[in-house]
Amino acid sequence: MLCCSFLVISFKKGYLKTNELITLKPNFIGGKIMKKQKVPVKILAVAGLFIVLSAFSVIPKKETRKMGNMMVTKAVCVLHPTEGNNVTGVVTFTKTDKGMHVVADVHGLAPGKHGFHIHQYGDCTAADGTSTGGHFNPDNMKHGGPMDKVRHEGDMGNIEADAKGDAHLDYVDPMLSFEGEHSIIGRGIIVHAGEDDLKSQPTGAAGARVACGVIGIAKGE
Repeated sequence: MLCCSFLVISFKKGYLKTNELITLKPNFIGGKIMKKQKVPVKILAVAGLFIVLSAFSVIPKKETRKMGNMMVTKAVCVLHPTEGNNVTGVVTFTKTDKGMHVVADVHGLAPGKHGFHIHQYGDCTAADGTSTGGHFNPDNMKHGGPMDKVRHEGDMGNIEADAKGDAHLDYVDPMLSFEGEHSIIGRGIIVHAGEDDLKSQPTGAAGARVACGVIGIAKGE
């Protein structure tokens, strides 16, 4: 059974006077009020510390989750048309030993090549897609092609549509990453109206933005 005690303390010449009353279990000390007694301060201090430490030892520890240590192996981006366009598509990114495996299927394009880039912000709120900012370029490099040594990390070159307006891209990109300041997670993807010439600065002169999407974590295989 539990018992409850109340401790009344006052200091006097290096001692603590105590009156202790047991209320919930009379047969514990006969149901009587203890007489006043002098207790050395050092002894009571040690006893008090022991009680406090004992109380903390029975408090359940909070569960900790290391969300930052999540191992991302796959990402996906669903493309939506910007205002006045009908372009849609899906882009997947899968981490491999040789680099990032990029697979894109885009529909509703005009036949021909279209600039295809990862942009700085995962923000498609602007009707024309400009809220995604410029190309994702954490190392402040010059614009180039996806296989160039000097390039923006977001430079994925062009995606080419057939006569029906469908485009398919499948390649391994050696620069793209899911980790640290180079992570593409949460960044935007833009498909442009025109071809990226892979040399004009700063964006390859690819024209207006016809589709926009945001890269998110996908379930790994």
